[in-house]
Amino acid sequence: MTARNPLSIILDQNKLTGPNYNDWFRNLKIVLNSEKIAYVLDKKPPKEAASDFSETELAKLEKWWDHDLQAKSYMLASMSNELERRFEEAANAADIHLHLKELYGVHTRSERHATVKELMTTRLRDGTSVHEHGVRMIGLIEKLVGLDVVIPSELSTDILLLSLLPSFNGFVVNFNMNKLEATLEELFNMLTTYEATIKKEKYVLLVSSSSGTKK
Repeated sequence: MTARNPLSIILDQNKLTGPNYNDWFRNLKIVLNSEKIAYVLDKKPPKEAASDFSETELAKLEKWWDHDLQAKSYMLASMSNELERRFEEAANAADIHLHLKELYGVHTRSERHATVKELMTTRLRDGTSVHEHGVRMIGLIEKLVGLDVVIPSELSTDILLLSLLPSFNGFVVNFNMNKLEATLEELFNMLTTYEATIKKEKYVLLVSSSSGTKK
């Protein structure tokens, strides 16, 4: 018996009802990607094997059928009862995906536009920690990925660096001059360390200034 994927709890807690399609699909892909079977959402498996299939090809096809059944089961189990009844006779996961996208994905374009706008216009504000800012920015980028928007890693990095306060200019110059590479999480860890350094330097200057004034 196959062990239950612990990530599937996010599907149990956020079942598809219709209007929440984009959030549900993002959660579904997390689960299917962890199982390495998300590919079945975009391509239908053949209904039967060709007569000239080799044993290797047949084994691959049977594995595909197994993955498709597994993905379809995840999808049906994470739907409302009404939607489950509607799609339980669907031939495969790709068919279910296509029909759901046609039914509930109509707002994807406007949601994508709003998310891109928020990502491009969000700026780090005085008084907000760079960690908090990073969580928000990464969340927006991940939301766009869930809406099938491909953002190259270098572009994501540039967008994030451009959203910082002028006090981070030294970090940005150093990062670009040294052609550093980092994931978004690594980048914000670096920025958090830099932010702590800035605050420490400001504190030292403030203390020095106060000491000089007393003299």
